[in-house]
Parts: sequence; structure tokens; C-alpha cells
Amino acid sequence: MNQNIRNIAIIAHVDHGKTTLVDKLLKEGGVYRANQQVEERAMDSMDLEKEKGITIKAKNTSVHWGSKIINILDTPGHADFGGEVERALRMVDGVLLVVDAYDGPQAQTRFVLRKALAHGLKVVIVINKIDREHAEPAKMYEKVLELLLELNADDEQFDAPVVYGSGRDGYMMYNLADEKKDMTPLFQTILDHVPPPFAKPNDPFHMLVSNIDWSDYVGRIAVGKILGGTVNVGDPVFIIRHSDGGKRVRGKITKVFEFTGLGTKENTTASAGNIVGLTGFEDIDIGDTLTADEAGHALPFTQIDPPTLEMQFSINDGPFVGTEGKLVTSRQLRERLMRELKTNVSIFIEDADKAGVFTVKARGAMQVAVLVETMRREGFELTVSRPTVIEKIVDGQRHEPYETVWIEVPDECVGAIMQNMANRKGQLTNMEKLTTTTMIEATITTRGLIGMEIDVVNATSGRGVMSHLFKEYGPYVGEVLTRITGTLIATEAGETTTYALVMCQERGKLFVGPGEKVYEGMIVGENPRNEDIAINAVREKKLTNFRSQGEGVAAGLTPAIKFSLERAIEYIAADELLEVTPKNLRLRKRILNNGERQKAAKHSK
Repeated sequence: MNQNIRNIAIIAHVDHGKTTLVDKLLKEGGVYRANQQVEERAMDSMDLEKEKGITIKAKNTSVHWGSKIINILDTPGHADFGGEVERALRMVDGVLLVVDAYDGPQAQTRFVLRKALAHGLKVVIVINKIDREHAEPAKMYEKVLELLLELNADDEQFDAPVVYGSGRDGYMMYNLADEKKDMTPLFQTILDHVPPPFAKPNDPFHMLVSNIDWSDYVGRIAVGKILGGTVNVGDPVFIIRHSDGGKRVRGKITKVFEFTGLGTKENTTASAGNIVGLTGFEDIDIGDTLTADEAGHALPFTQIDPPTLEMQFSINDGPFVGTEGKLVTSRQLRERLMRELKTNVSIFIEDADKAGVFTVKARGAMQVAVLVETMRREGFELTVSRPTVIEKIVDGQRHEPYETVWIEVPDECVGAIMQNMANRKGQLTNMEKLTTTTMIEATITTRGLIGMEIDVVNATSGRGVMSHLFKEYGPYVGEVLTRITGTLIATEAGETTTYALVMCQERGKLFVGPGEKVYEGMIVGENPRNEDIAINAVREKKLTNFRSQGEGVAAGLTPAIKFSLERAIEYIAADELLEVTPKNLRLRKRILNNGERQKAAKHSK
């Protein structure tokens, strides 16, 4: 065993303070100079992560504590990015399970802890945010122990050590009565309870690729934990391809990177037990094995939970194609999706029956929205369809995915949420009264869950908190009503006018304001009744020679509703598409021409 190294992953539910805790560990580990300007949540390096305030990709760093090196992996807490967590657990020997002292163990806490226990990893419990109002750290520790019992932890895992503290304020302590000083108790607990990596220093070099990084200077960087031997720059190695059924390819190590603080450090050599990045391969994927032994065997790659949703990505075939984005062809779209496949193991991409259409299978709408938003910022124009669930046939019967959902809402909003749940064919399984809120637990189909988060936000004025977790495949429940409204569809192309929109808003809520470009078949508003209405949003006022000065100026126009990308994906119906360009999001019908659309509707009846 390599006694100087500890490899740990930080796992928790979304918003329980993982990335903030890493900030403090980096600070106390001496990564920053005394006068260095330190930004918050330093590990969230992607623009989208900074904007949304969540972690999307698992990332490596390391801190030095005394003579020891602690390699830390910061993982996402959102259920849609569970694949990142499952992959990260392959590289570590222990996990810090971070639990909010007020919220306690949540949906994703259960998911990541189950995976960690299955890998036989040592657990260190961190009860975080003990400075929160109404926090009950001792009670939450008991809840974590209950969860460990529920997940069949063995005796050693059940006796997990616990520290209490606040990652934001930078202190940890063994007991709640101790003095609030610094992070030493957490570092000490990691060194005492997480074992050094089990590695075979005398074997030939071998390593499983658990992550792929990219650098503009050296290309693909294979990241993983060295399981045996030593690797040096210039060493010849064999790549055993996971995707090609064990095909062997020769390669040569050109650079060895160690993770340190917020960056990487070049080394000439690295030994067993350490987590490193290696370059020198044109084509290498997650799950491949690197070995110095010609007769070496492929290392087992953990099967990741399968995706439950699929969506269609296609080229933009609307009238405004190419006016706002640079990348618009199906070849460019396909290349970009295939590139995503190399670094993201939890999605699958297939060519659909029609040309220029690709089926993307993922864990959830949020995961797809992040991919679409990234592509949009790169200059792509594309259209995406509504998510549909991936069904299975079990014993000749249709089965679909079910999820367990937890919703914490203010007491006065319980009725509205229960009504919404009934409409979506959800089954209530438990209800618990907390201090000022109520926790509702239910089982619901993944189909019924699409768009529910927004309904919860609206029904509770933003005070509701919802989390969900895949449960199992069960019998198909029939039709689920997730949208009960119709749409207002533009009949003419042109620029919208205030005069036309004032008349249109009598029919429903508008999604466009004056002076916006629209085309035939574009959705410009919502009709409260469940039917589509064709409207003219570009009509101009016929002017005469005699008109009063103020006429038509102060017309009362309600501000248009603007959707976020996630909301738009969940809003569209089966016969609609979302057009995504670097500058705009437009909702539209699949068939733009009104006559053809009515013909198709008659045909389907």
C-alpha cells in the first residue's frame, strides 16, 4: 500500500455544501498564497456551473496535509449527473458523506451512499451547515445511521466516524461541544479512517481510465488511479479498448500530470495508488485499460445505471436557419454529439430513422438541457423534441420507469401539490410534518415527473423543494396529463406589432413582445383551453390622415413570458419542437404550415 496517499470523493445531495467544503480544504491545505484572491466554489470551473450554482462534472484536486497527499474528487449532487459520481467512485478508497444539518439525508444522499457501500468504500460522515437556523445536527446524524441500516451497511461501515461543522465558516469538530477552530478534525479523521490505496507497486504498470480531460496543447488526457507498478514519461504501453471488445493498441506516454490544488503539475514519473493524468493517445475512452504488460488483461469497468429518457436532436429546418448560429449542418451536429459521447458515459446517442435526426438518451431533462446550452454557446443551431421515457417489454407487458419523489412544501400549499400529484397519477407513500413545512413522499412515473418541478415552484411561490430518484420499472399507467393548455400559433411571418399583440393577448398569455421576428407555425402564446388557435401577431394598424397624437401609444400590453431552456424543454408537447440558437429560444410546431398541420391531424384520427 502507498502509505502517503489517501483518495477520497465528496458525495452529497445537491446544495448540501460539497464544493464550498472543498474550498476550505484547499485553503487549509496551503494551496493558496497568504494574499491570494480566492474565488468561491473554485472547483466549479465551467461557466454553466458558476451560473447555476451546481456541480455538473466530477473534478480532481489534491491537498498536502503534513507529509501526506489527499486526492479529493468533488462530485455533482444532482440526480441527472449520477453517472459522474458512479465513475468517480472507481478511483477512491473512501467517501466524505456530507449531510445538511437542517435538511438531513435526501434522495441523492441515498443514491450515492448506496453506490459507495456497494463498492465497499469507507465512509466519513460530515454533518455540515450546523450554523443554520433550526439545525439539528445530532438528530440528522441519527437519520444517517438509520439510512446506513436501511442500505444494509456492514458493521465496519455502520461505525463510520462523524464530524460536525460548517464548510462555509471553515471549522469542523469531533463533538458538538468542542471549540470551533479549523478543519484539522476532518483532515485527521480522513487520515485515520480512510485506508491508503491498495496498490501493487511491484507489478507491471496498469490503470483503468475513469475520466477524460482535454487540453488544447496535448489533446486527450486519460485520468485514473494507478492500480499497479510505476509509469514514466516515454514508457510504451498497451491500450485495451473497452468498446472494441478488448482490441489492443500500442501507445507511448508523453506526459504525466499530478493534480495539485486548482491545477496540474507535470512529473516524469508516478507510482501505484496515485490519481494521475496521462497523455500520448490519440483515441482513448472511459473504461479503457492502460497496461505495460503485453499479456495484461482488461480491468473490469462498472456498469453504469442506464438512461431513462430520450429526446430527438435535429438540424434547424425553420425559416431563420443560419441567421444566428455558425454550425447548422447535420454533419457538424453529429460530430459534436459523438464528441460528447467520449467524455460523458451516462448518455447514449443513436441515428434516428430520418436524416439529420439523432436520438439522445439520458438520465433526465436537466442533463440534456446542460448539453444543449453548451452547444448553443459554441454556435450551434438545432431543434429538440419533448423528452419521452424509455419503455421496456417485461413478460409481454409494457413497463415504464418509476421514480420516488420527495417534496418539501409550506403547510398551506399541501392541497395544491396533492392535486397536481393526482393529475400526474402519483401515489402518495408517506407524509411527515416538519417544523413549518410538510415532507411529501410519493411514487410517480418518470413521464409524470416531466415539468413537475416548475409546477411546484409556481404552487409554492418558490418555497417548495423537490428531489427525485429512479426506483424501478413498473406497469404502464396510461395517459398522464402534464400540460392542460393549448397554444397560440402565428399565421404570418414578420415582426410583431403592439397593435396586433394587444388583440392577441385577449386569447391567452403571450410568449413574444413587440418588435420580435416570428414565422408561420411558431408558438407565440398559451391558450388556457386545450386547443390551438391560429393568430396574426404582425398585423399593422391602418393609419388615416386624421389621428390623435396619443392614440395607440399607451396600449396596455402585459409583459411576455420568457422560458428558460429547461422549462421550454418540459413545456413543449409531442407535436412541437424547441428551436435553439445562440441568441434565441423559439417554440414551434413540427409542421409549420397551418393547412398541412390540419391535414396531418385529420390523418392521425
